Amino acid sequence: MPTVNMQTANIFSFHGGIHPPENKTQSLQLPLGRPRLPNELILPLGQHIGQSSRPLVKVGDKVLKGETIAINNGFLSSFLHAPTSGTITAIEERLIAHPSGLSDLCIILTPDGSDTWTKLEPLSHWQDISKTDVLAYLSEMGIIGMGGAGFPTQVKLQGAYKNPLTHFIINAAECEPYITADDMLIREKTLELVLGIEILQHLVQADHVVIGIEDNKPTAIAALRTVLNKRKSKIQIAVVPTKYPSGGEKQLIQLLTGKEVPSGQYPADIGILCQNVGTCVAVHDAITLGKPLISRFTTLTGDALKNPQNVEVLLGTPVAHLLDYAESEPKKLSRLIMGGPMMGYTLDSAAVPIVKTSNCILAASKKELPPPAPEQACIRCGMCEQACPASLLPQQLLWFSKSQEFEKAEHHNLFDCIECGACSYVCPSSIPLVQYYRHTKSSIREAREATVKSDLAKQRFEARKARQDAEAAEKEAKRLARQKATPSKTTDEKKSAPIKTAPTAAAAPATTDESKKLKVDIAIGKSKLKKLEKQLLEAQENEHVEDINSLQLQVTDQEKAIALLEEQLTQMPSATPAAPAVNTAKASPAPANDELKKAKVDVALIGVKLKKLQKQLIETPDDQELKDKINAFETDLKAAQDTVSRLSATTESHTAASEPKAAASDELKKLKIDAAIAKAAVKKVEKALKKAEEINAPEIEAIRQQLKEAQQRADDLEKALANPEAASQNAEEQTKKADAAPNNVDADAAKKRKIDLAIAKAGIKKAEKNIQLLQEQGKDEAEINASEWPSKLKEAQEKLAALEAEESTPATAVSAPVEKTADTVAQSEVKAEPEMDLATQIKKEKIAVALAKAQINKLNKRLESTPEDADSINQEINATQQRLQRAEALLKKLIHSQTNMQENR
Repeated sequence: MPTVNMQTANIFSFHGGIHPPENKTQSLQLPLGRPRLPNELILPLGQHIGQSSRPLVKVGDKVLKGETIAINNGFLSSFLHAPTSGTITAIEERLIAHPSGLSDLCIILTPDGSDTWTKLEPLSHWQDISKTDVLAYLSEMGIIGMGGAGFPTQVKLQGAYKNPLTHFIINAAECEPYITADDMLIREKTLELVLGIEILQHLVQADHVVIGIEDNKPTAIAALRTVLNKRKSKIQIAVVPTKYPSGGEKQLIQLLTGKEVPSGQYPADIGILCQNVGTCVAVHDAITLGKPLISRFTTLTGDALKNPQNVEVLLGTPVAHLLDYAESEPKKLSRLIMGGPMMGYTLDSAAVPIVKTSNCILAASKKELPPPAPEQACIRCGMCEQACPASLLPQQLLWFSKSQEFEKAEHHNLFDCIECGACSYVCPSSIPLVQYYRHTKSSIREAREATVKSDLAKQRFEARKARQDAEAAEKEAKRLARQKATPSKTTDEKKSAPIKTAPTAAAAPATTDESKKLKVDIAIGKSKLKKLEKQLLEAQENEHVEDINSLQLQVTDQEKAIALLEEQLTQMPSATPAAPAVNTAKASPAPANDELKKAKVDVALIGVKLKKLQKQLIETPDDQELKDKINAFETDLKAAQDTVSRLSATTESHTAASEPKAAASDELKKLKIDAAIAKAAVKKVEKALKKAEEINAPEIEAIRQQLKEAQQRADDLEKALANPEAASQNAEEQTKKADAAPNNVDADAAKKRKIDLAIAKAGIKKAEKNIQLLQEQGKDEAEINASEWPSKLKEAQEKLAALEAEESTPATAVSAPVEKTADTVAQSEVKAEPEMDLATQIKKEKIAVALAKAQINKLNKRLESTPEDADSINQEINATQQRLQRAEALLKKLIHSQTNMQENR
């Protein structure tokens, strides 16, 4: 490697690149021009990356040259100054120099012709003050990067502090055809350039300072060498071969250092900083002379101009004014381009103004820049890949862009594309590749913004819901605390001992509620912290510097708040105070109930998983791993059921021992209900007897017997109500006798019937599904009948009909005729089950109809976009329409059956 004090540096190479015609000599024939003042200056507020500036002036204000007329609007923003003295005549929307051709807010300044400067205040002691103050001064002077995107200089220099700099590179390559603004600037202001570089080197303290310049600028190179030798400067000069796009930031870094900037990172991440020569001269003028950035060097070139040349032009000067100065020929003018022919963009109007990043106006004739040839199909020649300086796969990115596969395009490093146009230049099929990439990038950015907005909306919703839940929990806790704190008078009179412990008992739920509230607050805080950290990470990745500081502060504050809440939670007193033995005995069922609930949940979860695995086993009966899983789950299910049985028995025995009065009260309520039902039954039978006597029905004797039995039951229940204790003993004995055997048998039989019903229904569904699949495959009726599925469907339907008939048969009457109400309820439940199955089938058929319609719509869209596949698509549409007709017909029948069932019921 060369030593620090040498004026030359090693040169490396980069992948790809092209050699278009330079066309630079046309604009170097005349000396630097200085156009007269235009009638008005149009000053857009957004001449840089980031937030637009905020106006400081209003219409009618008089301003001096160099006076601030707009200030920065956030961290990533810049100041704006008056290019000459005059009057603010408007602040309105005007056309601006932008690929979109849209308007933006602009300050309109009418010059007064005197060109009077405001008081200039240079920063003469810049070496003695802090670097932060120097960066703030550069921000107030409106200095931004003048070679490309217009990144605010003070922000770029601050980003360079995160890693020690090994190289500070001055970009003087100016590789794009036609443009010679930097070449003329180096010739005219060589000393100012070197002094500006030295000021920036003082701020960044890099190990090496290198000026990268192409070998097609011999006059500028000689001028630089002369000044550097006179000053005995340690700044190196690296003369690189002429190749486009060697002036790209990442390409120039690779040329001068041999290092490649990793994908998704910035030069500062590997200890390198780049600045344009125009920016260095602007820094010198601001620090040494106190002049803000109000003018720049711009190239006027093209066959449509009689006098192509470089000019030092005031910001805000309309392009039309410069065309008049260079004596344009409207008859020759075919395209007006801001920038060069490779990376520039066409201007729809000459009324747009010059801004801080305008380095060239190209007035091209039709012969000079003919219209692009029509796009043709890609021939997969690979020339675009060979020309790409970023080592991308342009052809692959084109497919992803056309098919809108944005994730794949990002995976193939779409955002590493510098949009240099080399791929489009060499493409033999005239495919506008760069335009495809720009469109895809904008679509991805829009999707990201929509995602961010969606995440913010979700975050607000979740925070609101959490806040509402916390408020509801707090209200409920207060209500419970009030209930506990105000026991009934009867309790106070009867139990004097617990009164002494009442404050402790009331304090326990209050303490628990407070801890719950703290836990809720901690959960909400952690959710907010997670969202903030995610936003901070995205801001750091995208280098949204204005957001990083504010988000970092929010993250820190949120972490402190969470730590404080957790400390409060740890300091909370225990919520289980010592209670008397009596209270402990009463409070003990809670844990048992919790365990029982948990055991029941485990049974339900294991049962769901087991059913899912059993369904999978039906489809793949030979899967041994699945069988092992099912056996394991069955073992777990049996253990969980045993736990539930054990806990249920424990809970019941405990409840029976601890709350006998409640059980007696429940038994009394049951007796009252039974007595009321019995009385109603007596009245009902009396009415039936009366009607039978009126019509002299043959069943009169049977009805009289029923009335006698009903009356006897009602009398027995009345006696039981008069003596509840004896009745409860008799009821227990009868229950034990009655429930000894039949209940278990009935329960097992019912369970087996349900399992058989489910298996039969599953068999029907499977057979119908396979028959439908055969129909969709185009099988005819004979082939379908020859398969096994019609016979299986018939067997399953017969089995289901038999089971439903068996289930609908009423059970043998054991109880008295008065208990027909319970039988009616049981029968209604039996009828409800097929009705529920019918509703499920209707729902499934509705879904099938909707899916078929959606499929038809999708196929019609495919038919419009790919008419060459019309035959196959029409076949699919016909098959889907047939499926839709069948589903609609079946749905109609099911709805009719449901209506009839409801009417019969």
